Amino acid sequence: MRILIANDDGIDAPGIALLRKAAARIASDIWVVAPERKWTAASHHLSFDKELTLSRREPQVYALNGTPADCVVAAMTVLFRDGGAPDLVLSGVNDGRNAAEDAAYSGTLSIAREASFWNRPAIGFSRTKGGTSEERDVAALATLIENLWRTRAQWTREGTFLSVNLPKELPAQIGLAGIGRDKIAGAADIVSEEGEKIVWRIRRGRPHTSRSGDENSLIDSGRIAIVRHCWSDGAPLDAGFAVELNTALKQPAG
Repeated sequence: MRILIANDDGIDAPGIALLRKAAARIASDIWVVAPERKWTAASHHLSFDKELTLSRREPQVYALNGTPADCVVAAMTVLFRDGGAPDLVLSGVNDGRNAAEDAAYSGTLSIAREASFWNRPAIGFSRTKGGTSEERDVAALATLIENLWRTRAQWTREGTFLSVNLPKELPAQIGLAGIGRDKIAGAADIVSEEGEKIVWRIRRGRPHTSRSGDENSLIDSGRIAIVRHCWSDGAPLDAGFAVELNTALKQPAG
């Protein structure tokens, strides 16, 4: 079994070290491609029209001067260009939860999404701040990964990937969560306002909005929250909507 690991906190982050230790409990063929630095809210940024460099840190471990999503592309198009694509792609463990709208903003989840574009089973792991990396944490995460891999037929299909939010304390019970609403970047701080220029900063933090059954409610109750995302299904519109539009287009404007 070959596992590819990436993250958005950088190759030297504690979270990726925890994930590597856990993955090593269930597989011996592990590859790491991670950014040289931290990327906060990088989303699915790809580095077109830029030369990228993979720097080998140790056998099968590379740092990349690119984005989190670039890491998957680097693995698939460079490191595995002659074959041997990973059986499973793991992302994280992100320093902080990824809930609600974070599915769009998160570099951690962009890695899992990019892997799904390559038809690879993929899981993005995030964790409430304050967790440790002790033996019990490694063992609990390894057990979770092993069981998610064993049951992959139940959650993998075209266009899907998992987002797994871990609570601070492990081991923990698992809950299947709905996607909530808890938008980051919902407020700004004005630094200065002079003439025609306004200098401002996006305010950090989130409102911690929670409703029954969403990621935040499960995480706050000490459980592991699992969400399956799917980019390929879309949100189909009623067939009558197209008929209505086409009819309207035949009418003169005004």
